[in-house]
Amino acid sequence: MSSSDNNTREVLKIKKIFPNLQAKKIENIQKIINRNSKLKPRLNMTTKELLRKQVIVPMNNDNIVKFMLKSSDHITNIDRVLKNIELEIKVDYIHSETSSIVIVTDKVASSLDLQTIEKYIKNSNQINSENVETS
Repeated sequence: MSSSDNNTREVLKIKKIFPNLQAKKIENIQKIINRNSKLKPRLNMTTKELLRKQVIVPMNNDNIVKFMLKSSDHITNIDRVLKNIELEIKVDYIHSETSSIVIVTDKVASSLDLQTIEKYIKNSNQINSENVETS
């Protein structure tokens, strides 16, 4: 199978999906597809401040390590606690920094959300709650 046969097939697929497109537009789409298939995939992670909220909980290194070992369990449990008191917020992920853990939520957190998350962390069996600072 030659490359021209492949190109013809791709053009026909595009024409089938977008029957009203002119030949020049189809040719432009085909060029974009061919150019993008040669590029290596890149991962650019960004967050928009209005869409995400970070809950920062300062604590010592021992607690950070202990907490992060079971971070996926903590995400599930925090989500369950938030759901049980009928809050609309969910935890996306948790990551650690030098002197704190950061809990990233799907929505901007209210003060009740913050209190609930903070209470969960302080009551966690994995950490020493005396070394967790309150906000």
